[in-house]
Order: sequence, then C-alpha cells, then structure tokens
Amino acid sequence: MRLLIVEDERPLGSAVQERLRRAGHAADWFTTLADARAALAAIAYDFLLLDLGLPDGSGRDLLREIRRGGSAMAVMIATAQDQISDRIAGLSDGADDYIVKPYDFDELLARIDAVSRRYGALASNRLVLGGVEIDLGRRSLSREGQDVDLTAREWAVIELLARRAGALCSREQIEDALYGLGEEIESNAIEVFISRVRKKVGAGLILTVRGRGYRLAREGAA
Repeated sequence: MRLLIVEDERPLGSAVQERLRRAGHAADWFTTLADARAALAAIAYDFLLLDLGLPDGSGRDLLREIRRGGSAMAVMIATAQDQISDRIAGLSDGADDYIVKPYDFDELLARIDAVSRRYGALASNRLVLGGVEIDLGRRSLSREGQDVDLTAREWAVIELLARRAGALCSREQIEDALYGLGEEIESNAIEVFISRVRKKVGAGLILTVRGRGYRLAREGAA
C-alpha cells in the first residue's frame, strides 16, 4: 500500500516510516498539515496515519476535509489524546480506527492490516489461481499446498496484483506501491521483483503486457 504518515514527533515519525517500509509498504512522512495537504493533492494514497496535535492545526480538520471531499481512503488516528470523548469525536469525523500513543509497532501494523482488509477490492480475501492460493488476510501465498516464502516487497507486488485481479497494473503503479518519496528506484527494479516472484510461484502467474504493465493470469501459474 501507499501510506501517508502525518506526525510531528520526528523520532516517532521516522521510526514508523521505517517500520512500514520494512513491512513492504510505500510510506511518506510529513510533519505539518500544509505538507500533508500538498501530498494528498499530488498522490493517491491508500491509507492515512494521522496525528491530531500538529504545529499548524488539528488533524481532525484534515480528516473532515478528506471526508467532505468524498474520499474513501482508510484513515487511522494515532495520537496521545486518550479521552473517550476524543476517540468518539475522531471516529465521528470519519476515522476508521484510533490508536493511542505510545503504541506497539506490531499492534499498529496489525491494525493497519485489519482496516485495509475492510477496504479491499476483493469480495473475499482469498484468491485461487490454478495451484496458487493467495490469502490477503493472512498475507500468505502457497503453491500446490506448500507455503512460499516471500520478502516484504515481493509480497507487496503480489498483493497489488491480487487486489486488482484481472486488471492491468502499470510499472508506475507498482513503483508507487513499493517506494515512498525520496527512495531511490533502480531503472530495472520492478522487472527484478517480478522475476524473483515468478521464480517462486511459477512463470505463468504474472503476465507481462508489453509496454503497458503486468496482471495476474486467469488460470494461474504454469
């Protein structure tokens, strides 16, 4: 997923960004509402992790703007404001979840996964293509009944294609899912990841549409 972190505590923001990137997500981090608004205007994010007490205003203002604009982007509030009234207000403004600082990174990742599953395009989180089974809920893939070990970014490629099963994903869309702003991207990085995944799951699972991108094969791996 492509995530936007809005957090003015620099050590925490940097740590969250690094943890999310290690989990295979593309994560961008900003410390002000102004920068967050500019990023949202330029990039289509899947998920927003939003602090409330920011130098130039309240994160609730941004949340209300997003919802008034009709955005269905998943939003989780992450804040030190821990009163029940704060939680009710945040959820009423349109947040999908609310986590209080200090929080455990593993819990944060689990909550992000849980919220994102509710936003998934698939009616089911399980997709079977030939001998390959992709379970988006468990973040796992098996081939002929055997679990396949994927790196975080290899899984991110599979997840992106699975959530758009049957549709074409361009090279640029895959780059957006794998890399955040400022991350260096090698010219052949996407081709390398696709090649690695094919070696593990079978050459026939991911089809190349020359000059346009990639998609999952309807009949699965060969």
